Amino acid sequence: MTVKSPAVPDDDRQVKRGITALRDSADVDLAFGGVVVRGRHAQLTEFTGNATNALFGLTLGFGMGLGGKVVALQRPIAVNDYANSKQISHHYDLMVAAEGIHAVVAAPVVVNRTVRAVMYGAVRQSVALGDRTVDSVMRAARGLEQSLAVRDEVVSRLAALSEPTDTTARSVGPTSPRWETIREAYAELRILAQQLTDDELRDRVVGVCDKLADAGAPASRPFSGLSSRELDVLSCVALGRTNADVADELGLRAETVKSYLRSAMRRLGCHTRMETVVTARGLGLLP
Repeated sequence: MTVKSPAVPDDDRQVKRGITALRDSADVDLAFGGVVVRGRHAQLTEFTGNATNALFGLTLGFGMGLGGKVVALQRPIAVNDYANSKQISHHYDLMVAAEGIHAVVAAPVVVNRTVRAVMYGAVRQSVALGDRTVDSVMRAARGLEQSLAVRDEVVSRLAALSEPTDTTARSVGPTSPRWETIREAYAELRILAQQLTDDELRDRVVGVCDKLADAGAPASRPFSGLSSRELDVLSCVALGRTNADVADELGLRAETVKSYLRSAMRRLGCHTRMETVVTARGLGLLP
């Protein structure tokens, strides 16, 4: 399998989802935005609530207009009267006027110090933007930053693993030092999968996790398996994590972690944490 590096085509889908969420959460007439190429030029491709296509496909020069300035400064900017604002250049006034935009706030989406996208919330009425609207756009940008950062981490780990097949994984051997690295990657991928908003990528991660577990599985498995959450918890326990550590990584309460662990122990007929881990590995439920 060829693993895509974090790039514009993958970012487009994330930005589209973020723009839709912004329109649903903010008190704006329209929300729009697009990816930023090489940290400089944003192209507006994602819209919801727009009345025309006047802004669709527009590429913003670095520092030009509201979005271009946001990209250059890497900070959000709000203007309550776009046509007469002295904060920005007016290279795109005709397109903005065609869409009827009066007040607008734009926020950069910055991941690892690189601007990956820009998001806008705008209204057509002659009213000042309230703090609530500005905060909603900023929260949406932060949410998209987190989604992109998690996606990047997952893609990076998938690339490092190169999606081991049964043959390649078996050639490493469960007793080799390399296998411990695979076990760590397996647990980390399961944790990251819980944070993914991209269903397609989440399914891909789960598929890779299944292959990693299958690689050490016996020819036939008499036991059908554990629940997804039980495997999440047990994969972390297998790395020596405490219940508190597991709870923090999976976003659960410590008591919930204990409950999942007890359930896994009961299903596998085990009495200790390590016995449960060893049994799960013997059954091919963990790598």
